[in-house]
Amino acid sequence: MTLPELLYYIGYSFDKRRKLKGQKRLSYPVISIGNITVGGTGKTPATIAIAEEAKKRGLSPVILTKGYKGKAKGPCFVAPDSITPTLLFGDEPVLMAERLKDVPVVKCADRYEGGMFAIENLNSQILNFKSQIIFILDDGFQHWKLYRDMDVVLIDGLNLFGNRKMLPIGPLREPLKELKRADVFVVTKPPPPPPLDKGGMGGLSRELKHINPSASVYFSEYKTVKVRNASGEEFPVETLKDKKVFAFCGIANPESFIQTVLSVCRDTAGSKIYGDHHRYSQADIFYLAEQSKTLNCDFLIATEKDMVKIKELRGLSSKFQIDNILCLEIEFVADAAFFDEVFKNIF
Repeated sequence: MTLPELLYYIGYSFDKRRKLKGQKRLSYPVISIGNITVGGTGKTPATIAIAEEAKKRGLSPVILTKGYKGKAKGPCFVAPDSITPTLLFGDEPVLMAERLKDVPVVKCADRYEGGMFAIENLNSQILNFKSQIIFILDDGFQHWKLYRDMDVVLIDGLNLFGNRKMLPIGPLREPLKELKRADVFVVTKPPPPPPLDKGGMGGLSRELKHINPSASVYFSEYKTVKVRNASGEEFPVETLKDKKVFAFCGIANPESFIQTVLSVCRDTAGSKIYGDHHRYSQADIFYLAEQSKTLNCDFLIATEKDMVKIKELRGLSSKFQIDNILCLEIEFVADAAFFDEVFKNIF
């Protein structure tokens, strides 16, 4: 372990012990969706898929999220129809709230406090829950303050564990041995899928089983189901089949997005990568429009997370005249056995 890793690990261990001593438990089941690395493993699509599956099973899901970079203070329900929702709540919470119209999304750094806030308000005029409540903890694997009944850990199928070193010189948030806490592993791999064997018994599966023999390993993928413009109009994926596009994004794993774009479009004339959670300005949009025009592109293509911020910018500026920006709507797809395992042992 290098000195920077050691210093990080000392701080990590102290923080973990302190928060575990004060860990609290909600009166309803909690499913955590998390990972052991920084960057995008697809937690938001997975959280949306698990919430939708909970509804299919007659449950009433409530999502608890930190709301990274959201300026709203204290526990609150994410309201995607606010004037500046991503500024208040963060881009991922707004995306989840838009996709899950009847699922409350609660923003609060302390997820126990957020859960108690939700419980206290479930019988208000806004929320009327008549079935079993279940909390879904977004990015919760390292959130020690709240007890969870199920830990689902996502593994990036394209990058796995990077250089296998901890922050600040690697992507690991904690040592790999901590994967022993997981109940279920899901390898996320955007199309085209990495060359993992169909039986799921490759080197990664063996390593995960060595660390945690009791946890099941599943494989998932992301499916592009439709495209949308900034006005919310939806179009079939085939709309892009013979089109030339310019791709741009501000996410943690831009490579996977570019691969997805290439899988649905005729040609990608170019791309622009911004930092994760980038807040778009009017100047950004004008630059992208000029790139699209110069390269004779049919469309500008972004992620859903980018689009929620672009829509916000569009609502604030009368100068926003770009009509050819589309986003890809992505769904997390996994075997039914995965969802069965997630839900079978929590009640």
